[in-house]
Amino acid sequence: MDKKLTLSLNSNIIESAKHYAKSNNISLSKLIESYLGSLTKKEEKKSEITPLVKSLSGVISIDDDFDEKEEYTQYLIEKYK
Repeated sequence: MDKKLTLSLNSNIIESAKHYAKSNNISLSKLIESYLGSLTKKEEKKSEITPLVKSLSGVISIDDDFDEKEEYTQYLIEKYK
């Protein structure tokens, strides 16, 4: 159910918002509704790990001194020789 809301805003902001809404083919009301919705939206739960990913967990063992950045650098050097 939609309700009316009266806001007091700086006139420059109102004009800028109207221009933005018009250039994006959206009403000013929908623009503000979308913005307020994004501000007040509760964070969604992080996605659950799928059974496939769980089954793959621990398949590869990496040495404690393994340097990912160094290995990637070496990979790029070889790739672009």
